[in-house]
Amino acid sequence: MGLTSETTVDVMAVLAVVCVALLVWLWPRFARQGVRQVLGRLVAIGTTQVVIVAAFACWLNSSYQFFGSWGELFGKVETAPVGVTQADARGGGSVSDIAVRGALVQPATDEQLKRVTGLPSGPAEVTGRVESVKVIGRRTGVVDPAFVYLPPQYFQKAYRWQRFPVVVALSGYPGSIFNLAQHLRVPQTAAELQRTGRMQPTVVVMIRPTIAPPRDTECVDVPGGPQTETFLAKDLPDALKSAYRVGHDASAWGVMGYSSGGTCALQLTMRDPHVYTTAAALSPDYRIKDDPTTGNLFGNGPDRAERKNSHDLMWRLKHLPAPQVSVLVAESKHGERGYPQTQAFIKAVKPPMRVASILPDQGSHNFPTWVREMPPALTWMNQQLTFPQDVVPQLQRKPKGKATDTRPEQNHGTLRADGTEPTPTAPTRR
Repeated sequence: MGLTSETTVDVMAVLAVVCVALLVWLWPRFARQGVRQVLGRLVAIGTTQVVIVAAFACWLNSSYQFFGSWGELFGKVETAPVGVTQADARGGGSVSDIAVRGALVQPATDEQLKRVTGLPSGPAEVTGRVESVKVIGRRTGVVDPAFVYLPPQYFQKAYRWQRFPVVVALSGYPGSIFNLAQHLRVPQTAAELQRTGRMQPTVVVMIRPTIAPPRDTECVDVPGGPQTETFLAKDLPDALKSAYRVGHDASAWGVMGYSSGGTCALQLTMRDPHVYTTAAALSPDYRIKDDPTTGNLFGNGPDRAERKNSHDLMWRLKHLPAPQVSVLVAESKHGERGYPQTQAFIKAVKPPMRVASILPDQGSHNFPTWVREMPPALTWMNQQLTFPQDVVPQLQRKPKGKATDTRPEQNHGTLRADGTEPTPTAPTRR
């Protein structure tokens, strides 16, 4: 029985009912005086309470997908042999269209995806498609599940040589990609915004930053531990570029998240502006601290203070040059405790960094609040990311083996004589 399966939830519920019934039935025997009877009462009450709590926890986990398997629950993280696979000549298709043996993005089971309601349905070239995959980190060896939303244009002939902008959506802790799709409604919102012309065709990747469950690594490269920042800032973009037609310049890449995922989005954009140039953070924190769920994130020794400061965004704004990025922060004035910190962050931002905000009067630290903030956040991100960024070269075969490069008539995205791509000029932001 899988940890998130309905069978597991049903079995635990039945066990809870049985334990309560046994407690009622056996209680007269435990009511007598004596050491054994007292111990019996304690054991009976304790066992019943543990089973009831376990049943509730299984139901809660099944609903919100905090942990996807028994292995994740007990800290066993999947690893896999890693090989590098080049994209095909057209810059990558969908995952189901490419060879997957040794690839950095591979198909995954769609058990969680099937439980998500409201996903696009119909022909992919009309409604788009959501794929369930696993991303393999070439540097870190991390294997992390992800959902990938591909817009309808991705499958249309008119766009077959275009690379698309990317929004990476991060869950909070412990979080899951199921939460992003079902409760935050990331793909449904993106599909609706794109259908109504309020958002350009964009690939949306839903992934969790908890790469070493149950530990919360807060998007930090832990000394001697999980390398979360490396996975999200290097492994993930490399893997996606190898499998999909996505932009190769940072101006086409944005990252967003809620709660600790929003904190991670800001961290990645301000620390790695050559990878992500845009971030949207819903209810984030602005500094990372050790707590019981994180353990020691910054190591020991003389470099600890420096590493800790480098993940304090307020410290970075005060002591380091501002990166040339655009960020959006969202926090409710009443109902969330981070509003003063958000105001301080907004005031501390200086050019060339730009900041926007969503500051509703009321809202709590929960999905209903973040769902309300999703459409304006995605619409704002749409205005920052460039599309089309570059052009995938078209290869056409001539008779008798005489092959030549035939490229679309565009003034960008051409190749040098040695087959490498030139350094792109800075694109104009929309």
